[in-house]
Amino acid sequence: MRPLLPLLSLATMAQALYFYIDVTKPRCFFEELPKDTLVVGHYTAEEWNDQRRAWEKHDGISIYISVDEIFDNDHRVVSQRGGPAGKFTFTAADAGDHKICFTPSSNSGRGNWLSASAPNGGIRLTLDMAIGETSALDGGDKEKIQDLATRVKDLNARLNDIRREQVFQREREAEFRDQSESTNARVVRWILIQLTVIGVTCAWQLSHLRSFFIKQKLT
Repeated sequence: MRPLLPLLSLATMAQALYFYIDVTKPRCFFEELPKDTLVVGHYTAEEWNDQRRAWEKHDGISIYISVDEIFDNDHRVVSQRGGPAGKFTFTAADAGDHKICFTPSSNSGRGNWLSASAPNGGIRLTLDMAIGETSALDGGDKEKIQDLATRVKDLNARLNDIRREQVFQREREAEFRDQSESTNARVVRWILIQLTVIGVTCAWQLSHLRSFFIKQKLT
């Protein structure tokens, strides 16, 4: 592992590799890091399945990650336990060799998972590490944050457009309701006027007929 990892420090972009680990002992490698170097690692652990003859990830896998500063009496800067996939980060406080170790464990409870027929060991660990200056790696995070902020702004703009459309629809609905009420009021008034005219006409006709019949009797 030692001849391979210096290649990771040549650029801040992530470099991926995988290796096999026996669950009975940790797998460690050394990396010489300059001061203020940020290391970001993503890992995925898979266990051999004899029945399917394939590497598979399951929730029973646990990975313990430790990083020690060799130049400072093995001062431990990272000590974390994660599941079958996760992330770890640390910054080199001083220049020197760092010992990075991965210790796997499994509680799958299946005898075939840790079969002796598993190729090269019981666990296959895929490691994706980015090593570079803090400012360079933080720049990528800033770009992601800016992208998320832009998306949030777009969503807020869309929400404001929806709210304005809702307000416009409510105003149109209120205007339509006022027009409907005004029209209904005019219709009621017109009906009352018609009924009044019809009533007056009927009364006049009845009065006229009464007078006509009275005159006819007299003659």
